[in-house]
Order: sequence, then C-alpha cells, then structure tokens
Amino acid sequence: MDTAVPQETGRISYRDAVEDDVPVLVPLVESAYRGDSSRGGWTTEADILEGQRTDEEGVRAVITTPGSRLMVVERDGAIVACCQLEHRGEAAYFGMFAVRPELQGAGLGRLIIAEAERRVREIWDVREMHMTVISVREELIAWYERRGYRRTGRMTPFPYGDERFGVPQRDDLEFELLVKPLV
Repeated sequence: MDTAVPQETGRISYRDAVEDDVPVLVPLVESAYRGDSSRGGWTTEADILEGQRTDEEGVRAVITTPGSRLMVVERDGAIVACCQLEHRGEAAYFGMFAVRPELQGAGLGRLIIAEAERRVREIWDVREMHMTVISVREELIAWYERRGYRRTGRMTPFPYGDERFGVPQRDDLEFELLVKPLV
C-alpha cells in the first residue's frame, strides 16, 4: 500500500466538522473499520471486531468537546475522510481516522495525516502527536511507523464488555501508544 503514488483525486479541502455532519461521518467511520464494506480497503478491523466502531453520540462528542475537533476531508465537496484531533497539554491526540475504503491505498491518508500534524502545531503549538492503535494491527502500525511514529510499548486494555467499541473476536486485544515528535 505504501508505495502507491498519490493519484489525482479531485480538489481536496479540510474543515472542522459541525453537528450537521454527524449523519455522514458515522457511516464513513463504520465503513472504514467494520463490516463487509470495510474489506474494500486495507484498514478493516472486521476480522478482530464486530459491531459498531462509533455512534452519533461519540462523533458528536468529538465535535463539541472543548479542545477537540473532528477534521473533515472533502473531495470536490463530498466528505471522503475524517480524523479526530484533541489537545492534551504539550501533545495532540490523533484518532477516529477514516478514509472511504475505495480511496484507501492511493496516498490520501498520507496527505491527511500531514495536514493534521501541521494543524495541531499551528493551532495548539504542541510538540508531539499521540495515537493508540490495537496492538495486533501490525500492518497499520507499520504504516504509521513509516510516517515517523514510534511504538512506545505502553499498553492500555481494550474495553471488553463495552459494545460501544465493538464486539471482540479474540481475547488478546489492547491498545499501544504511538508517538511522533512534531518539532
């Protein structure tokens, strides 16, 4: 996936999500991670988690919580991707990263993460970007490592029993903190 050259994808623009975007953003996030539609891309979690990835309440909270924003990516006026950016002291948290499955693997993700890093430096003057990734997602972690993120070995448990985050299909899931200096 990483060797793909960004293809012509139309005019890309970035903006902060508003509450009216929630009905479009929830299915976008779901399509990138869960169910058969997610298998059209390479970021699927369908083999390790079933059920929902997020819901309207979760997306709305990211949009409305102070110090948090959901960056929307549009191509020719249509929402094609999003990511959560949250101010956490000298770091920013990057999460809920979703690209429409049929657009994955063409370089769009690289552009988005670079823009997210630029924005958090500009808006919050942070020194690091943090994210958590399910530790068994080796291909995804490798993609982030190629973008300058490093594994920390710091793990947090997966919220087993809380179906708001999905229904695990294995018993060894945990989140690993990845960090990238932004200076």
